[in-house]
Amino acid sequence: MSELIPFTHEADGERLSGLYGGPGPGGYGGPGPGGTAAATAVLLHGAGSGGKERLVPLLEEFAAHGCHALAFDFSGHGESTGLLSELSLRRRLGQAVSVIDAHARGDGPLVLVGFSMSGQTVADLVRHYGDRVAALGLCAPAVYTGEAWDVPFGAGDGRFSRLIRRPGSWRDSPALDVLRAYEGRAVLAVPGTDEVIPPAVTEAVSEALARRAQFTHWELPDAGHRLGLWFGDHPEDRRAFATAVLTGLGEQGWTATRAWVAKQLPQGRTVHKESFLTGGWSAQMRRLTLDDGSELALRTFVKPFFRRHAPGLLAREAGILGLLADQDGIPAARLIGVDATAEHCDHPSLLMSVLPGRVRVDEEDLAPRLQLLAAQLARIHRVVPRERPRVYQAWTSPERVNAPGGAMWQRAVDVIRRDPPPYAGCFLHRDYHPGNVLFTDPAGDGPRIGGVVDWVETSWGPADLDVAHCSTALALLHGPEHGLAFRDHYEAHGGHPLADGPDHLYWRLLDTLAYVPDAAKLAGPWRELGRTDLTPEVLGGRLEAYVAGLLERYAARR
Repeated sequence: MSELIPFTHEADGERLSGLYGGPGPGGYGGPGPGGTAAATAVLLHGAGSGGKERLVPLLEEFAAHGCHALAFDFSGHGESTGLLSELSLRRRLGQAVSVIDAHARGDGPLVLVGFSMSGQTVADLVRHYGDRVAALGLCAPAVYTGEAWDVPFGAGDGRFSRLIRRPGSWRDSPALDVLRAYEGRAVLAVPGTDEVIPPAVTEAVSEALARRAQFTHWELPDAGHRLGLWFGDHPEDRRAFATAVLTGLGEQGWTATRAWVAKQLPQGRTVHKESFLTGGWSAQMRRLTLDDGSELALRTFVKPFFRRHAPGLLAREAGILGLLADQDGIPAARLIGVDATAEHCDHPSLLMSVLPGRVRVDEEDLAPRLQLLAAQLARIHRVVPRERPRVYQAWTSPERVNAPGGAMWQRAVDVIRRDPPPYAGCFLHRDYHPGNVLFTDPAGDGPRIGGVVDWVETSWGPADLDVAHCSTALALLHGPEHGLAFRDHYEAHGGHPLADGPDHLYWRLLDTLAYVPDAAKLAGPWRELGRTDLTPEVLGGRLEAYVAGLLERYAARR
């Protein structure tokens, strides 16, 4: 590898100072390790005292991996001209685009690495360059409200500072929408202690990247916010980070998974096309269309929590799909293959057949769909497994509920402040709700259920829990009256016996209180399916009315 070479670049009325390097003479050469020489790695520093100099060791690392690599000082930083107070997020993007267009390799793939404020700039560059961006490395990233886009940074006490310090202002950042739609390789480096970026911002970025990217959430427990300095002092972490970002470059990071899938296919078949299936929350779902027109579904656990628990979850789902293959009236997928521990895949994965139909969260045909949901759940509860699955797990407890203030909410929490009521157990789906049921409409004769998906939480426990979970979802989706009425539909279709009064209320609230106060988190996939009316305010109001209705209907009279 050659030494790093300084350059200057005129852009945005400023003279920007940069460094570049790479394999071969003058930083330009043939293929490097992994064939990544055609890619340009662009490293972007943070705000304040940030600059390209602290990124030199990481810049050299990406060059050693075979990338053309460059970094530069934004105006007002390091050796570039200009004033920091006159810089803005819009100008940062413009300067980055100008440098990349002048110094990156033609129209080759881009690897974007951003620190702190440059998390926002990386997202802006993804929007600008689209599919040309092959991989992202986000290091303790920040994202900002769209209102701050064109506002000069000022001296720390101006409008920009007021906007970004407004509590929760980052939640409407366009950057999060960009990251949700990004489908390439992404690594989020998170320090153990971050005195600058709020944990909620980091969680939102992680959630966004987990939606479609081949994503790794990578924690550095002993590091602080200034990860550029950390990588400079810790060569093993620096090397591991660059390797992680460049994994599977050219295949959006899915090299190992694609190789595993190919081995599961019928002899002579290949994957012709991939597309995302919307409506999921815990996992990424892809539809794989084979060269003969047949289709398979690939379920991949990318989110950190679900990836940690994937060995148990996917092994359980694989076993349940085998059990349900022999059951009448339960339209479940056929298992093709499973790699629950990611021994062969990039992430824990399960391959299965595709079921007919689509998720319905609209209001059309709601009455017949509610009856179908209830009848299908009653059939699920009649399954007698060869081996009893694990006992259900509660998803909240009185100590974990973060309820709003007020007597009603305190009363609701007090309901679950007791030992669980006795119950006659049955086979539970445990995550049964409209988002996990596929509806068809054969020949326009009205809706039918074509499939029930997502069997990773299957358990043994009270039928009340499945009824409760579906009821909560219906209350949020369609209004509290539908959540309150679902029990009646279920019992009308011969469902498993349910508890009465306070005992049934316990199970209802044990489910519902798990979504307090952030019901909007549950509704993310529903909004993707067109339910943009489900704002946090709407959902919060429905949840409160539903809990009040439950207390009115089932609480013991005093």
